[in-house]
Amino acid sequence: MIEVSVVICVFNEEGNVVPLVEKLRSSLKNLPYELIFVDDGSTDQTLSRLTLLKEADLKIIEFRRNYGQSAAIAAGIEWARGEWIVTMDGDLQNDPSDIPRMLEMAKSKNLDLLAGIRQNRKDGFILRKIPSKIANFLIRNASGVHLSDYGCTLKVMKADLAKHLGIYGELHRFIPVLADLEGARMDETPVLHHSRQSGNSKYGINRTMRVLSDLLLILYLKKFRHKPMHLFGGWGVLMAMIGTFIMFYLLAEKIAGHDIWGRPILILGTILVVTGLQLIVLGILSEMQLRTYYESQGKKVYRIRKVHSVREETL
Repeated sequence: MIEVSVVICVFNEEGNVVPLVEKLRSSLKNLPYELIFVDDGSTDQTLSRLTLLKEADLKIIEFRRNYGQSAAIAAGIEWARGEWIVTMDGDLQNDPSDIPRMLEMAKSKNLDLLAGIRQNRKDGFILRKIPSKIANFLIRNASGVHLSDYGCTLKVMKADLAKHLGIYGELHRFIPVLADLEGARMDETPVLHHSRQSGNSKYGINRTMRVLSDLLLILYLKKFRHKPMHLFGGWGVLMAMIGTFIMFYLLAEKIAGHDIWGRPILILGTILVVTGLQLIVLGILSEMQLRTYYESQGKKVYRIRKVHSVREETL
């Protein structure tokens, strides 16, 4: 019986994988565990060095090419067999010694997800810390999920939760928000953070712009995933009503003998009516697609945590 599966995504980390495996084995020696390394299309010696370390506790998933961290995390979670799943970086900046403590904390508090907070973060201030603080602020306030460090990959999750998150695109940084959509119990705890000793960072300032675009998707999923008509239909009806009011006003002007041709308000009214009708149709199509998604696969729009039954005693 495997208690914990540790999922590590690596891309060109040839200098880090060997010491990382050694530290993981040392930290987890008292637990039934497995290590799952997902090689995300590395072009250096990362894969060959992992292969030399392969034992019963180590599983290696090799991608055909670089698909990105979200795909790598999703693959690792899919292949995990443990009751708990831990995600962490493969650059030795996360410390494996934090895992047993986090696992015990998650169990004692009956949590579904425990996220790490990088203390005394050993990264560049301008290119890493400032963009991270901006991204954390935006995600925290826009999503309503108030965690401190969304960029910390070190997380402990129940397998049942992790396997239902639907991590795709670049949504790995929004795992707590995806977990919140599933009704997860969450908390956070400080973890150790080390400076990178080998290899180069895969993140840059352009990451902030991707966070902003993904945040729009997350907000849609959080508020309108099961009711898209409330978004598209609401704005559609409002715009169509304003456009219709403008048209009636212009009709009254025309009846009164005024020339309305070429007036900007005529163009505005036409655009509002047409756009409003398009949004309403889009909302209807989204609702139909949503129903097809759930009904064709026998899916439910809800997930049950536990069924509590009360045993009646007969007197």
